[in-house]
Amino acid sequence: MESGATKLARLVLGIALAACSAAAFAQAGFPRKPILMLVPLQAASAVDNAARVVAQRMSENMGQTIVIENQPGAAGLIGAEKVARAAPDGYTIGGFNDSIMTMLPNLRAKMPWDILKDFEPVSLVSTMEWALVVPPSSPLRNAGDVIAAAKAKPGALNYSSGGNGSPQHIAMEVFKSGAGVHMTHIPYRGATAAALDAASGQVEVHFSGLPTVFSMIKGGKLKLIGIASSRRSPLFPDTPTISESGLPGFEFNSFFAIVAPAGTPKDIVARLNAEVAKAANAPDVREKLVAQGFTVRASSPEELGEATREQLARYGKLFKQAGIRID
Repeated sequence: MESGATKLARLVLGIALAACSAAAFAQAGFPRKPILMLVPLQAASAVDNAARVVAQRMSENMGQTIVIENQPGAAGLIGAEKVARAAPDGYTIGGFNDSIMTMLPNLRAKMPWDILKDFEPVSLVSTMEWALVVPPSSPLRNAGDVIAAAKAKPGALNYSSGGNGSPQHIAMEVFKSGAGVHMTHIPYRGATAAALDAASGQVEVHFSGLPTVFSMIKGGKLKLIGIASSRRSPLFPDTPTISESGLPGFEFNSFFAIVAPAGTPKDIVARLNAEVAKAANAPDVREKLVAQGFTVRASSPEELGEATREQLARYGKLFKQAGIRID
């Protein structure tokens, strides 16, 4: 006859085995229906382009469609909230840039979600270089020319962005703060519209993620005058960095990552993470991303979490020093 202690041990073991079996079944059976990847940014933006390339390969590998849905607005705030409030079952995930994840929380006193509490990190996907561009007919040739023109006529130069608090806006605010100049901000509803009006000459200067403006630069519709990285881009080796051509020490870059609602089971997160890495590191997918100005950086969930915390702290300090706020 079993003692009470033996019965309890058998019960605990049974529960543990059942939990393991359920987790294994969930991962093996996932996904059983299409997955929604919500991108809180305009279609044809840098992150949207990368998300579509990676999601297509993930769909093929997983045997289920990944549907991309764009929900731009409030610099990504609205779309991100929809991901945060979605069922934590792996069937709604977010394709976010670090502007949404680490800039917005430092720009707004009140947020409808907490990036560290309301989301599960899945994986970094890629990083991207940033470009300083002007209309093709512009006499501005480099960052030094922009600074000189802005100092000669404070406020006369205008620049476009994808909206208040967008990464295009923040990149230029950091540039202005470092150079000690004043320029006029013209916000648009999305990065693509902002770039198009720079190409048409409606605005005089524009900062953008390189993938968003890559084809316009190659097609001669925009003139690339500076790269915001510490090194010159291998895609445009003749274009100087902003640091070497007018504003020493200036750097601005961003990343694209995939997240899930908080509470998504760890085995589902692990499956998604493995599929992101498999898709992004496929030679043909990597080639497509690199050709657009991305660098593939698939990571573990833990590495994405750490990168998010580091960027939150970095931008918090930077924005405080520069006096940048949008509330």
